[in-house]
Amino acid sequence: MASPTVLLFDLGGVLVENVGFERMNALLPTPSPEEELKTRWLSSPAVRAFETGLCSPETFAAGVVAEYRLEISPETFLEAFTGWPRGLYAGAEELLAQLRARYKVACLSNSNALHWQRFGGFVEHFHVSLSSHLLGVVKPDAVCFEAAMRQCGVDAADAAFFDDSYVNVEAARRFGLRAFHVNGLAEVRRALVAEGWL
Repeated sequence: MASPTVLLFDLGGVLVENVGFERMNALLPTPSPEEELKTRWLSSPAVRAFETGLCSPETFAAGVVAEYRLEISPETFLEAFTGWPRGLYAGAEELLAQLRARYKVACLSNSNALHWQRFGGFVEHFHVSLSSHLLGVVKPDAVCFEAAMRQCGVDAADAAFFDDSYVNVEAARRFGLRAFHVNGLAEVRRALVAEGWL
C-alpha cells in the first residue's frame, strides 16, 4: 500500500499533553475507566455544543456540572478546564517538523475557543490546522472526517489518522482512513516507524 500524502493527528493525548480525563475523573462521584470516560465525553450534549461552537463557555460549564453531577460550581469547573491542555509533548515539535518535510501534516481536534486561542491554533506546526469549533462538526461523526479531507484536499485513502480514542479511530476506519489508536508521542513514533513513514 502506498504511503499517505496526508498525516492527520488528533492533539490532546497524541501530540499535546492533556490532563483533562484524569482531572475529570477526580471530579466524578464515581470514577470511570479512561476509555469509557472519553467515549462518554464525546457523546455529551454540553461538550458537543461547545466543541461545535454552538454555546458559550459558561453554558458549557453549567451543562457539564449538571450532566456529570459535579459538586463544584460551573465557574470553578471552567477555570480548571481552561488549563487541562499543557502544550506539546517534549519532542513533538521536532517530529512534526521532520514529517512536514515529507508529508502534508494536519491536525483534527475536537476543541473549543478557550483551548484553541491559548495555543494560537497550533498553526506553526501544521500545513492544515482544524478544530471542531471552527468546522461546526465533531469526531467521531463522519461529517467531521469529510470536512477534514475536503480541507486537506485529498481522499480518505490518501490520508492516515492518529487518535487516542477508540471511538474516533473506529469511525475514521469506517470512513476509509488508515487510522491508528495511539496514546502519547512514543506510540505515535512507533506507529510511524512500523508503517515505514518515519
